[in-house]
Amino acid sequence: MPHLTRRHFAQLGLATALFPRGLNAQERLSIAAVNYPLAYFAERIAGAAGEVIFPVPAGQDPSFWRPGIADIAAFQGADLIVLNGAGFADWTGRTSLPRSRLVITSRAFEDAFIATETVTHSHGDGGEHSHTGTASYTWLDFGQAAQQAQAIAAGLSRVAPDMAEAFDANLAALQADLAALGTAAEALSGPAAELPVIASHPRYQYFARAYGLSLEAVDWDVAAPPSEAQWAELAAMAEAQGARIFLWEGALSPEAVARIEALGMASVTFPPLANRPMEGDFLSHMQASLERLSAAMEGAAGG
Repeated sequence: MPHLTRRHFAQLGLATALFPRGLNAQERLSIAAVNYPLAYFAERIAGAAGEVIFPVPAGQDPSFWRPGIADIAAFQGADLIVLNGAGFADWTGRTSLPRSRLVITSRAFEDAFIATETVTHSHGDGGEHSHTGTASYTWLDFGQAAQQAQAIAAGLSRVAPDMAEAFDANLAALQADLAALGTAAEALSGPAAELPVIASHPRYQYFARAYGLSLEAVDWDVAAPPSEAQWAELAAMAEAQGARIFLWEGALSPEAVARIEALGMASVTFPPLANRPMEGDFLSHMQASLERLSAAMEGAAGG
């Protein structure tokens, strides 16, 4: 028998009779998330009381993923639907989702969104798409990520007020971890932060702004090897800017690492984690990425 949530019982007209207050021991809140950071935050905050729905397949970009009918039904039936905002997952704007259960997690800092140029291109099997005029990887500013987590906790407390105290305690632990990531990122500031950095994709705008990095981006597909034209573009950009570090969304081949080093840059893997990693979690991957970037910046500054 499939697992039944509060929403399923409500659709059967049984929610009030069976679950008048709080959560039943056999029931878990269902929370649908449009990207992995929000799913991770929801998992941390809800704990055992929550079941997070994040149906984006491995290897696909949640920014441009298109859900099927069953995926949309899962979102529509969730107790809470957490959106990123800032133009992320634009399918949500064309789909009928219950407004009373929506949480736009970036609402508190919408006035701080970063405008970008609209670029149309294709990546992997995702087909042609456009980057909207707003940078959408908001969680890479860990202060903003903490605000997004707070919005999720508030939404959960609204759905299950009897559990608000537990949600708040879990939120405090998560925000402490995010603050520690912010402290590590702030430590990148200083002489090394003035070294120009080039990223493989325009994902890191909020990270660069929050932590004072001089960062520009090319537009490479993590799933495909760069073309010779792209290598030539990178070489020209690196020479013009004096860039010493290259940020890559995923693992580079040894050949690509060698070519980047031949351009005088250190190669740093820094997954933005829009999708769930194969192993580890948001916290462990961000810690490792910050350590790699710190080591590369120290090496470049001393070189």
